[in-house]
Amino acid sequence: MSTKSTHPNPFKGSFGSLENLVDKISDVLECPVTIEDPAHRLLAYSSHGEGTDSARIATIMRRRVPERVISSLWKDGTMQRLHQSEKPVRISQIQEVGLGDRIAMTIRSKTEIIGYIWLLEVDNQLDDDDLELLSYASQAAKNQLVQLHGRKKKREKGHQEFFWQLLTGHLKNHDEISESFEGFNIKVTLPVAVFVFQFPEEINDKTERNISYMITTTQKIIAPLYALDGNELVLLGSPSSVTNGILSPEAFIEEFTSQMALRFHSGNLIGGSGNGYTDYTKIETSYQEALSVLKLKEQFSDELRGTCTYNHLGIYRYIDVLSAKNKEDGYENLSLKKLKEYDLLHNTQLKETLDVFLIKDSHVNEAAKALNVHSNTLNYRLKRITEVGGINLRDPNEKMTLFLDMKLDKLKQNGLL
Repeated sequence: MSTKSTHPNPFKGSFGSLENLVDKISDVLECPVTIEDPAHRLLAYSSHGEGTDSARIATIMRRRVPERVISSLWKDGTMQRLHQSEKPVRISQIQEVGLGDRIAMTIRSKTEIIGYIWLLEVDNQLDDDDLELLSYASQAAKNQLVQLHGRKKKREKGHQEFFWQLLTGHLKNHDEISESFEGFNIKVTLPVAVFVFQFPEEINDKTERNISYMITTTQKIIAPLYALDGNELVLLGSPSSVTNGILSPEAFIEEFTSQMALRFHSGNLIGGSGNGYTDYTKIETSYQEALSVLKLKEQFSDELRGTCTYNHLGIYRYIDVLSAKNKEDGYENLSLKKLKEYDLLHNTQLKETLDVFLIKDSHVNEAAKALNVHSNTLNYRLKRITEVGGINLRDPNEKMTLFLDMKLDKLKQNGLL
């Protein structure tokens, strides 16, 4: 058994920097050491010998833990154990991602996790006395990280004020905005797009910490700015280095919503994004587009279930314009009026049948399945629809008009217009 516990706490006093502290921890516990922030960005690391693993080398090279390593640690329950424990946690190797045997421990300020210490067990297997010393080391790291954390919070407050100026269109010059990014030391790659996520409840401090963790560990995009607005998360996204300059909003939205549910049990998220722009003054436009996506997804939940970007809204982008034009003209689709009157009088579902038939792009079998009727029954209803409404279902222009007018009618019936 180690005799290290008979010695005084070797981590008392000031070490001047995290680099000095990790060197001290490495000397005392005879293991390579890294200290990371809450988003697994590398803050300090000690030297290592030839026996180190590829995950540590990749972390040092990239200045952050690779996304596939983080994902593996979540999948095998390691991150959950770390978050639930205030003591060191032993981690077995994960060969698929090049991770060797490790000891890890959270660094906490009260209940908030402000960092992690990782020790790679290469030639030295740590015992209980060593783990007690690691707890002392965590307290020493806490004292330095609290100061870093406080300065980060002040910077983020200034960043958020800047972000809201961008979102509300108060900054009108691309070059001046670019200079502001440089002044805040915010790295952004063009194009940029705004993402908005709606949570089922108002975002609290715990959820914000989980959000911060997610957007700083993802490698699908770079998210240098974010802000909270009640139950909405608004963030600025730009391409990351691993996506070769390509911004893929759908991939990020899918990852964010699924991982928030899987890792932090934050389900029922709805995400949307505006278009990507190379002009910073268009950030306000992208924000309004993202809000439009969420609004339309709420109004047309079935039709837009798989849509999350403004670029893919299609004809739904013009719903408000068409509604205003119809009101101005006093327009009413007489064919739809006849179908509604017939349904009311005969207790039929001709209008609903037509709606589903058009949504299914005039595919009889798919529409019949959605309506839970036989295809022969559907064909009979379609015949009645053409007769009652005076509708030509072979005319694409007439079908498109009916499709749009039924969407507007749906909004009007639900009190949304």
